[in-house]
Amino acid sequence: MGCSCMKLKRRVYEDAATLSSQTHFTVKEVKALLELFNNLSSSLKDDGFISKEEFQIGLFRNSKTQSFFADRMFKLFDSTNDGVIEFGEFVRALSIFHPVASLEEKADFLFRLYDVRQAGFIEHQGVKKMIMALLQESGLTLPEDIIQDMINKTFEEADRNDDGKIDAEEWKNFVCRNPPLLKNMTIPYLMDLTAAFPSFSTKLDTDDEGNDTF
Repeated sequence: MGCSCMKLKRRVYEDAATLSSQTHFTVKEVKALLELFNNLSSSLKDDGFISKEEFQIGLFRNSKTQSFFADRMFKLFDSTNDGVIEFGEFVRALSIFHPVASLEEKADFLFRLYDVRQAGFIEHQGVKKMIMALLQESGLTLPEDIIQDMINKTFEEADRNDDGKIDAEEWKNFVCRNPPLLKNMTIPYLMDLTAAFPSFSTKLDTDDEGNDTF
């Protein structure tokens, strides 16, 4: 007789010291991130994981909002591609936005964001989809010809071998020549995470004598 039971993921948190050693966050910052993570992961279902719907609630306060940008961000946070964001994935992804994270880390994240087909390079259509999504999130509109002109100029400067796509090395060089592209890739202080996820608030544990494990 068959069993239709579904395997459930177990709630397992990596300890703060381990995550701190692998990211740009201090142990105290990791503990503060756990506060934010717990709020996000329990907004619809208290299972210790952030679903795509909960991720969208954190970004837009509405789980029903359809957003290509949110989908792309969720996929980058969900490094194991299992449909949920675990605490370790959450911390490691946010570490890229830390002020001391390197240009290479930030550029690589943006490259993967714009590589919408996960083909190993950035294509015209992928850039257009991302620009349209970002404009939508900002409540802005631009004429089609202006958007296409922006894309063409980007490829003229970045695509040095003129093969119609931008590979990782070309992208890195392009970002180095245009550092303002990384302006939104830095969150100056840990408390600024509440601005990125406005539905929730977080608090720092000011007790430095606490245990480093959860």
